[in-house]
Amino acid sequence: MEDAQLIEKVKSGQTEAYAGLVRKYQDRVFNTCWRICGHLEDARDLTQETFLKALDSIAGFREQSTFYTWIFRVAVNLALTHRRTAKRRHTVSLDAINDAVGTQAESLAKRIEDHNTPDPSRAADDTELHASVVRALHELDDDQRAVVVLRDIEGFDYREIAEILELPAGTVRSRLHRARATLSKALRPAITRHDQVDRS
Repeated sequence: MEDAQLIEKVKSGQTEAYAGLVRKYQDRVFNTCWRICGHLEDARDLTQETFLKALDSIAGFREQSTFYTWIFRVAVNLALTHRRTAKRRHTVSLDAINDAVGTQAESLAKRIEDHNTPDPSRAADDTELHASVVRALHELDDDQRAVVVLRDIEGFDYREIAEILELPAGTVRSRLHRARATLSKALRPAITRHDQVDRS
């Protein structure tokens, strides 16, 4: 069933239809919250909060944007607020590093590595490089991290990211360019080590 149909059912009082929207987007919303806030348990709480907040506000949803971008706007705003109001800066937890293998961190590693090695898939499969990607991502400032997560991990296009973050597309592009440059610089030592091991 299309999102618009499910939303109309929810608005008419058939709240069980909301489960269809949750099932459709919960994994990607969770991943976005996780990559922005940096902790699995926090991300689970933020994902639940995202869908509860959206349900509370769905009566006012006028479909000027898609539900798809709207739910991600809610998720990103909650995750960024959570991160900014934390008393201490989170460190990268061991589970985040271990779980990086086989997740969307691979696609980010491939993008970062594309111009540094003749065979980026070998680097992307390397656990140490994945851990370096996760650490580097956590060192980005909040605005840059959100853009990288939405573009290079979640695969949103520039128009969708601009809509989610409520920014001009040009600002999205410039933030992404700076974030990728920062990531590339941070990953250079890991890339060099990987290449040296590969050649030995």
